[in-house]
Amino acid sequence: MNSLSKTSKQLIQLHVNGETHDAVVRSADTLLIALREQLGLTGAKRGCENGDCGACSVLINGKPSHSCLSLAVEVIDQPITTIEGLMDSPVSKAFVDNWAIQCGYCTPGFIVNCHSLITTHPDANDELIEEWLQSNICRCTGYEEIREAVHTLLASGQTENE
Repeated sequence: MNSLSKTSKQLIQLHVNGETHDAVVRSADTLLIALREQLGLTGAKRGCENGDCGACSVLINGKPSHSCLSLAVEVIDQPITTIEGLMDSPVSKAFVDNWAIQCGYCTPGFIVNCHSLITTHPDANDELIEEWLQSNICRCTGYEEIREAVHTLLASGQTENE
């Protein structure tokens, strides 16, 4: 074992869901790895691991981000919100109420993304909703129920800020 491998891990602090967490990471560890393996937050899913599917979506500084593309060391001191931080949110409830889930694998990423959409654009039109939904892939549904959940939230005015 060379000396580099002995010192390649470092202790960092991540600010996730309003709490500060210690994590021991390599400089090459993605935020997805740190969340799942260090913090036990498994809501962000491993999918394509190249930023195409959106299953790993989280909010970094309130903006949707693919955690498979962000290094954990790049997001030190930045607020991160995962699906676990949105469990009781109006978006989560709207997804359940509108049956906007099938197998559930992509659902956390969609909820995180839709939360940011309605927070950022409480007056979003159909074109903007379609644009935002394109950042996530679902293999089980035609997206209609997801659109209905977003429309329900926008119509009700339940566009809480984080």
